[in-house]
Amino acid sequence: MTAQPSHLQPVDTNDLPEYPISADDRLDSHFFIPWNLKRWRKSEFRQLAEPEVGWVGFQLICEAHDESPVGTLPTNERLLAKAADIPVDRWRQLCEREVTPLHNWYLVRCDNGEIRYAHRVVTEVAIEALKSRRVNQANTETRKLNKQLKDLREMIEGRIGAGQLLRAEGFLERFHEWLLERYPSVQRREGFVRTALDEFQLEMAGQR
Repeated sequence: MTAQPSHLQPVDTNDLPEYPISADDRLDSHFFIPWNLKRWRKSEFRQLAEPEVGWVGFQLICEAHDESPVGTLPTNERLLAKAADIPVDRWRQLCEREVTPLHNWYLVRCDNGEIRYAHRVVTEVAIEALKSRRVNQANTETRKLNKQLKDLREMIEGRIGAGQLLRAEGFLERFHEWLLERYPSVQRREGFVRTALDEFQLEMAGQR
């Protein structure tokens, strides 16, 4: 019978904490990791780990940001060794050290049913990165909407000469939403907008 490595111990998966980041969340444009240098330098892992263990641990922290869910690691030792770019036998040897590459990583249950490793600090960084991405995405969408409304207003007022339509409260926004629903992929050239305006007004009149 093959002896179980000492760093692998049976765990009751029913009692594992739920990982707070969904497997559906992505950081595809996440090209850097905010790094708290003082926190890293004063960390127990950095101070106690042997140099090779420390380097492998750092590699795993970086790798976790490309995993799914973001900020986690697989439990398969072959995948962990691959992520650290070392042979499996060397991975097992490092996991026998007093301070291992998985220092302060713990098992969690993910929303896709997987059991994976998580680290409190890595999770904090991933959550903040996701918040920042959502804010940036919202700002981008707001700028896009404002430009679309501005261009549409200029088209109706300046080129079509139907500025009187815009005096009705909310007309521009309603027309814009109608265009998105009916003609999402059509370029808003003058001829199209003229025809669409007539169609929109007829439709609105028929609902009164």
